[in-house]
Amino acid sequence: MGDELSKAALRGNPSFVWQAGQERRLQWVRRYVPLEGRRILDVGCGVGMYTHAFRRYTPHVFGIEVEFDRAQAARGRAAGIVQAVGEALPFADAAFDIVFSHEVLEHVADDRRTAAEMVRVVRPGGWIVIFVPNRLYAFETHGIYWRGRYHFGNKPFVNWLPTPLRNRLAPHVRAYTVRSLRALFPAEAVEVVVHTQIYPGYDKIVARAPRLGRWLRRITYAMEHSPLRIFGLSHFLVLRRREGG
Repeated sequence: MGDELSKAALRGNPSFVWQAGQERRLQWVRRYVPLEGRRILDVGCGVGMYTHAFRRYTPHVFGIEVEFDRAQAARGRAAGIVQAVGEALPFADAAFDIVFSHEVLEHVADDRRTAAEMVRVVRPGGWIVIFVPNRLYAFETHGIYWRGRYHFGNKPFVNWLPTPLRNRLAPHVRAYTVRSLRALFPAEAVEVVVHTQIYPGYDKIVARAPRLGRWLRRITYAMEHSPLRIFGLSHFLVLRRREGG
């Protein structure tokens, strides 16, 4: 497997272009979390698309990224970028008002330890904002392994398989249920502000087939306001650290 394909399997592909889907997710964050003037940490910032976007609202933006080349690219968009892992954040306790993580927990070696580090570095009363893959989404978007080879791309119904079989096909990435995601964060340390699911931005489909893309957005975004939201692409979880937690 080539180096870039190996990296895609292990780490996922970060967003390289800011599109409508990312902007929509940012506005979801703003709906529940005040960004203006806050100290923000982006855990697993990739090439810095969200770190750059946060600078619209505050100059106090920091990020960590495990891959050196991606961290270097992110430094061109925000100054406070360091190469580090989520399991050992190189920051003091209670250093940030907001800790943000976009589609990263599914890739780290130890998601529970990374979650604990997020709680540690956010101040009491501060917010943790998480996007991660939803186990109920109809596609595994990170590709699968089949007969010893990695196959990139969206693979239907993999996440609906029994866990042992699903994990054989996708050992490189996690997908979360509501319960398994909440279990990463101890209830005595944080309270849930909102936990829901969000459907894709469909930016590539809109670019190729605008009418189809607009139809998909209209239908699935309406589903986000119904019980069918549970089948969305990603979990959106906002937590607030308890005072004394």
